[in-house]
Amino acid sequence: MEESARELDTGSEAGGDDALVGNVSKLTVTPPGYTGAPRKGHLIFDACFESGNLGRVDYISEFEFDLFIRPDTCNPRFRVWFNFTVEHVRETQRVIFNIVNFSKTKSLYRDGMAPVVKSTSRPKWQRLPAKNVYYYRCPDHRRNYVMSFAFCFDREDDVYQFAYCYPYTYSRLQHYLTSLEQRNLDYLKREQLGLSVQQRRLDLLTITNPAHLNPEREKRVVFLTARVHPGESPASFICQGVIDFLVSQHPVAQVLRDHVVFKIVPMLNPDGVYLGNYRCSLMGFDLNRHWQDPSPWAHPTLHAVKQLIVQMNQDPKVSLEFYIDVHAHSTMMNGFMYGNVFEEEERVQRQAVFPRLLCQNAPDFSLSSTSFNRDVVKAGTGRRFLGGLLDDTSYCYTLEVSFYSYLAAGSTTPVPYTEDSYMKLGRNVARTFLDYYKLNNLIDDNKLSSHINSVDSVPPGRQGSNAGNGRNQNGEKSERRFQGVRDY
Repeated sequence: MEESARELDTGSEAGGDDALVGNVSKLTVTPPGYTGAPRKGHLIFDACFESGNLGRVDYISEFEFDLFIRPDTCNPRFRVWFNFTVEHVRETQRVIFNIVNFSKTKSLYRDGMAPVVKSTSRPKWQRLPAKNVYYYRCPDHRRNYVMSFAFCFDREDDVYQFAYCYPYTYSRLQHYLTSLEQRNLDYLKREQLGLSVQQRRLDLLTITNPAHLNPEREKRVVFLTARVHPGESPASFICQGVIDFLVSQHPVAQVLRDHVVFKIVPMLNPDGVYLGNYRCSLMGFDLNRHWQDPSPWAHPTLHAVKQLIVQMNQDPKVSLEFYIDVHAHSTMMNGFMYGNVFEEEERVQRQAVFPRLLCQNAPDFSLSSTSFNRDVVKAGTGRRFLGGLLDDTSYCYTLEVSFYSYLAAGSTTPVPYTEDSYMKLGRNVARTFLDYYKLNNLIDDNKLSSHINSVDSVPPGRQGSNAGNGRNQNGEKSERRFQGVRDY
């Protein structure tokens, strides 16, 4: 989320949370003074796993627990992301969890957002019902904002996992990229662009017709990055949606590969993602404020990406036409974009073209929420820095998507995002380049007919404002649901 300093409220509890330097590890919480062996219903909390975050648990009663988010490593200012497990539960045990030390006051929890939950016997993430979630300023916690949610455990042998939003870990990305690599697609190249401070891979994907890889050939490039802010996991689902579509046999994808070189860095901050931070790297840096002068030792992933972009920009054979940095937003609905402000009116108008086309293709993208600014506190972001570095034929955007939901045109009922609908937005972003580059006439209708029954098969521009708006009608079996989710 490309937010400004004034949008953050670190709260009066920030100093008191400095002691929360690690996650709880198989912490058994028993009543005060209890000395016997733990009984069923004495909950065991754990966040010592990849992307986990829970710093402390206070027993309030057998029905209520105060939970403290562990601040980002080396930066106590940011406390938003949580991801933890609970086990050793008693069947039909009902509890209230209070997450008491959020660093932000504004939140989509005021608008119906709810945490997500899964368990060992039900591994698909589900959102809790909004009626079981409360967000309020609490006098018991120095009037800090608290998010409370009620839950009923229904299976004693299950391990339950709760998170701020659908997690997308570094390991998941590595598994996904390895599976792509094993397909031996001649139009997909995976490279290690660099390493993070903790020696995790910084991956770069190049997706294009291999003929474009000839250094003497002129090429137009679209560059996309995601997860510079590690807690913004929806960005990874969007990014995977883009990649899945571009490597597919869909006729639109084939045409795009023949005309455009896509460069994608799916995870700019792998250490922060692995550690369960919300906004910062291992060393406590908000990397999206250091584009102007990234350090090769303190911000190595950012430094490597900036070097590559500068090098491409200096290559006369390369036209770097788009830079899109994908984020998630904690206070707004829908998908939308931020762009830059220019003196030349013609450049301003040209910059607005891509968001307008995306709005036609994606029912969850909001043109009214899209804005163009030159806020001074955002000068170190990728969008702002590269907008000043690249020439006037290049367009730099931040693509934001809500952590919670979208409002379809003409509707007043929010539709909560799922992992699949985040990926669908990614597919629609990729397909919009067909419209932008006016390549629709190159689509082979005979080939298209073989894809007509696939999900989201209609290419942009073929069905007016509903183009790219296919519905999933594959009749999936209904998920076994949590008793606690369905009816507290």
